[in-house]
Amino acid sequence: MTHVLFVCLQNAGRSQMAQALYERRGGEARSAGTTPAEAVHPEVIEAMGELAIDLSGRKPRGLTDEDAQWADIVVTMGCGDACPVLPGKRYVDWGLDDHAGRPLGEVRPIRDEIASRVEELPL
Repeated sequence: MTHVLFVCLQNAGRSQMAQALYERRGGEARSAGTTPAEAVHPEVIEAMGELAIDLSGRKPRGLTDEDAQWADIVVTMGCGDACPVLPGKRYVDWGLDDHAGRPLGEVRPIRDEIASRVEELPL
């Protein structure tokens, strides 16, 4: 089974959505942030709730070397040079808009784009 690590800045939105969507497909995933927020953004919880995925119990967490070593694929979403680069890992950068501070109507298209990209990842 492929292990996928989703990394963004705060681990409060994009990476949390990606992890949940990949796990719903049956894959093994983790998510982390380079500067984790205090909580998952409410508009992200609401947007994922529309897909019957509950993120209300999740808490953002920081990226560790252990996460990067565990992963076969590291998907980055706007963390730039703060993301670790380890030899032998496959890196994919998803240039996705940051949802932070946006209303639900603007979070949905980002969620849907993530869902589409997650479908293309191997399990």
